[in-house]
Amino acid sequence: MSTPTPTLNTASHTTLRIGPYAAVPPVVLAPMAGITNAPFRTLCREFSGGKGLFVSEMITTRALVERNDKTMQLIRFDESEKPRSIQLYGVDPATVGKAVRMIAEEGLADHIDLNFGCPVPKVTRKGGGSALPYKRNLLRSILREAVGGAGDLPVTMKMRKGIDDDHLTYLDAGRIAVEEGVTAIALHGRTAAQHYGGTADWDAIARLKEHVPEIPVLGNGDIWSAQDALRMVRETGCDGVVVGRGCLGRPWLFADLVAAFEGRTQDLARPTLREVADVMVRHATLLGEWIGDESRGVIDFRKHVAWYLKGFAVGSEMRKRLAITSSLEELRAGLDELDLGQPWPAGADGPRGRTSGNNRVVLPDGWLKDPYDCAGVGEDAELDTSGG
Repeated sequence: MSTPTPTLNTASHTTLRIGPYAAVPPVVLAPMAGITNAPFRTLCREFSGGKGLFVSEMITTRALVERNDKTMQLIRFDESEKPRSIQLYGVDPATVGKAVRMIAEEGLADHIDLNFGCPVPKVTRKGGGSALPYKRNLLRSILREAVGGAGDLPVTMKMRKGIDDDHLTYLDAGRIAVEEGVTAIALHGRTAAQHYGGTADWDAIARLKEHVPEIPVLGNGDIWSAQDALRMVRETGCDGVVVGRGCLGRPWLFADLVAAFEGRTQDLARPTLREVADVMVRHATLLGEWIGDESRGVIDFRKHVAWYLKGFAVGSEMRKRLAITSSLEELRAGLDELDLGQPWPAGADGPRGRTSGNNRVVLPDGWLKDPYDCAGVGEDAELDTSGG
């Protein structure tokens, strides 16, 4: 039996506006490197009935400006994607500005999200991602270039609380975002040092919402079920939710989210293993079609196998075998050997993906000496590849 779903007390949270675009219900797929490519976005969007907002994986501004082949592949959207949302990562204001103008002038997307939340060392050691908001003037310069170059396209940003508990930046960053014309802010309730460990601080989301009432604030962190999403909105007052690791191996979570926000508490998805297996094959098929090579698509799908099968009675040897398949026929044959009649397992909605925490944040030398000085940050700090 499913857990009763809490309901919202007002209708004010049923619509999220990102510029001219309405996300109903107010649910956003978080950009995830190597995950939220066009095939995965297609799956999530199908389960949602086209409702919500679905953002691409991280695109580096330098690679976009240089028209890197992999990057140009990553920004390919399915014709059914409306609006088309790109997340950009950049450290150099001039390069960010060029990338945003390129998107606007060439009609490459309808919405631009800026990444100030990534905690991985290859990003933070360049001063990017979750390290960047500590440099207030650099953040302001990047936002000014982005908003100024975007024309009519809405610009949003995603960030964390700060570098660590001694260097919190989210309130200052939120105020700068409002002043520079950012349309909405998403806050992951963790610091960079936490990575994905511990518990997300939803109180910080509530504080940010109080601090920047002028624009929508979206909450992110520890949304594993539709019930979690409604509880976050109720407890923090945020205008919407951003779902990342909660939908790994669970693209039907977006069907649950739509049902919950619409008050249809009995419509939560509880697929059998047979239904999950069908989704797995479709996901791998879409990847092959997108890449243009079935085998490469199945190989790319391997990372998803454990997430899809979490909680089901599948032996370790079979899990390993499914995670090294190289063709759709091989994947389907392996899945057909399972007990596909298994019902949705109890407790399968918990954490997935990375859970490491309490990491030392790798930063450029002297980064923490002055929160305003951004000397030495330029084009050489830009990453040259996109995605995972």
